[in-house]
Amino acid sequence: MLPLVGAELKPVQLYRHLLRCCRQLPTEAMQKHYRHAIRQGYTSHADEDDQERVQMIVQRAVVDADWILTKNK
Repeated sequence: MLPLVGAELKPVQLYRHLLRCCRQLPTEAMQKHYRHAIRQGYTSHADEDDQERVQMIVQRAVVDADWILTKNK
């Protein structure tokens, strides 16, 4: 379900994608924890203006989500 790491996602697309990925986690507690972490990360970086930094954050989030999903299968 993860897009290519090199794909350029917009922050809103990433946010929606990560929330969908939470559905694949095994327990409701884990899903709730990661949904909260995703929301916090999105709001804390909402004022980021540097597009290069935004893409670095997006790519890191995709890699981290892949790692979490792989670890919990």
